[in-house]
Amino acid sequence: MDLTDNDRIELLRIARATLREYLSTGHIPPGKPHTAHLLEPAAVFVSLHCGETLRGCIGTTEAKTPLFRAVQEMAVAAASRDPRFDGLRREELQELDIEISVLHDRSPFASLDEIVIGVHGLAITCRGRRGLLLPQVAVDHRWDAKTFVHKTCDKAGLSVDEWQAPGVVAEKFIADVFS
Repeated sequence: MDLTDNDRIELLRIARATLREYLSTGHIPPGKPHTAHLLEPAAVFVSLHCGETLRGCIGTTEAKTPLFRAVQEMAVAAASRDPRFDGLRREELQELDIEISVLHDRSPFASLDEIVIGVHGLAITCRGRRGLLLPQVAVDHRWDAKTFVHKTCDKAGLSVDEWQAPGVVAEKFIADVFS
């Protein structure tokens, strides 16, 4: 899915309007985007920041829901259901930065050489547990590919080299990230 600058602006507007409505009424507003391709199913993560502080980040790796609706649902989930944080308060909305990551091009990887820092995000799944890190995480922490894979394994509750074990699904993906 190729997003235009106008699509990105609209998705950010939808996310903010959804949070404003949800924090006021507890409901996700109905809506329909201005462009038809925002109705296409997409996998998306929404990250919420107050200044440099992360306030929530939740998403989906499955493209089952229309993009605009997935943005609404993940914005609400990031604000209210990220177990690492207390729920977002209405007064935080004014200073809130919203970052949206639209995921695509998911494929397995078998070597660290296949991972491009700043381009790929990682998902490692085994025995019903998953660790997922968005591409910007490795950049923000200045990780190399090996550290990125190890941190993703750690997030999944696996040993650092377990990504190469039989039965483990190690995938890379690309994300269109904007805020």
